[in-house]
Amino acid sequence: MILHHYDNSPYAEKIRLMFGFTNSRWLSLLSPAWPPRPNVDPLSGGYRRIPIGQLGADIFCDSSLIAQEIARMSNQPQLDPASVSGDTLALMQLAEGDGFFAAITALPAWKLLGTMLRNFGPAGAFRFVQDRSGLLKGGSSRAPQATEAREIIRDLFTRLEDRLSTAPWVGGDSPTAADFAVYHPIWLHLSCRGKLPPGAENVQRWYQKVGEFGHGERREITRDEAFEAAHSAQPRPLPAHDNSGGAEPGARVEVAPADYGVVPVAGTLAAVTADRIIVARETETFDTLHVHFPRAGYSITALD
Repeated sequence: MILHHYDNSPYAEKIRLMFGFTNSRWLSLLSPAWPPRPNVDPLSGGYRRIPIGQLGADIFCDSSLIAQEIARMSNQPQLDPASVSGDTLALMQLAEGDGFFAAITALPAWKLLGTMLRNFGPAGAFRFVQDRSGLLKGGSSRAPQATEAREIIRDLFTRLEDRLSTAPWVGGDSPTAADFAVYHPIWLHLSCRGKLPPGAENVQRWYQKVGEFGHGERREITRDEAFEAAHSAQPRPLPAHDNSGGAEPGARVEVAPADYGVVPVAGTLAAVTADRIIVARETETFDTLHVHFPRAGYSITALD
């Protein structure tokens, strides 16, 4: 797999740790932290969020689908987010929903500014703030204010500490998708000079163990190599279409996330399954590309 990402991306860190857990070899193509992203926009059709996975002419948008592909390739089904249920799923959803935004807004502004200056420099920090200020526009997500954010973070740490007091991992006796999903907003919080709460010994132990998985065998590649991988491949065979309503294969559509970063990708609907939407994009450079999106949390709008 080629991973289009940047090193400070928390969602990319979730995927990189999955590569480490599965001892995977993977190809890294670093992207800008904000659009435009010339290394991947021609492949994805301008999908706003990061990371993006690539297997030849198949492009995977959203880290949940990338995790699903890693689970399939490594024969580790417990890494598929769809395998998580019950209280574990509720904790995972808290971490990747309100907890993700609270990981940032719970912190003092000076810590955030210091982190951005350290990561991107003065001009880059300005660009980052300018870009992220519009990220929620038009979507259903809202960033909590500082007081609420601190309550959300405390709740996340309390629930996680309680869960880890009876099991070594979030999902029980062995790592699952939930561990990586809960880890990455905490990684973001700590990367911005946040702290673990006093007495969170189980969280501290668990956090260290997840980090020790590392990132697997990473090799940097160029944009030309990623483009050649797409150009020289054919998309893999399509799954059966789910005829549960909505647009049918062959229709011109736009697909976009509903929560944030709601920039649509246009193409021809190729298939819809229980868990994903696949859009075909015809390009001069790559011929046919199949761009994959999760079904949950994404909208399909007919253009014809």
